[in-house]
Amino acid sequence: MASGFGLTGGPSRCFPFWQEVLACYVVNTNSDDDSGKHKCKPVLEDYYECLHHKKEATKIAALQAAYRRKEAQTPRDQAPSAGEIRSLGLLDRKAEQVDISGGSTLPSFSDNMPKGDSSIAEKVGLK
Repeated sequence: MASGFGLTGGPSRCFPFWQEVLACYVVNTNSDDDSGKHKCKPVLEDYYECLHHKKEATKIAALQAAYRRKEAQTPRDQAPSAGEIRSLGLLDRKAEQVDISGGSTLPSFSDNMPKGDSSIAEKVGLK
């Protein structure tokens, strides 16, 4: 069993389950007779589930598998066809329309110069 202390110094998340296991053993067993241990099996399973989350992981895996199967069976409703993609004009454009000249769209050093201050532009060699 773990120390019983959580990360923040308080009781761990499974400590209440461990207390239930101990209480069950105290009530159902004694030093002479251990035959009452089988009554504590459900409580012990809850404690192990708190520690390891195996039932939770199995359930999540089954849900994810069912969700993926359902998605695979159902076709996408909003998926565009190839004809719809071509009708947007993205595939059938001429080379002149697609060509972007870099001089008109990209800023240059002189575009960023303050207006009226030609001394810096002369030093750099732009004028």
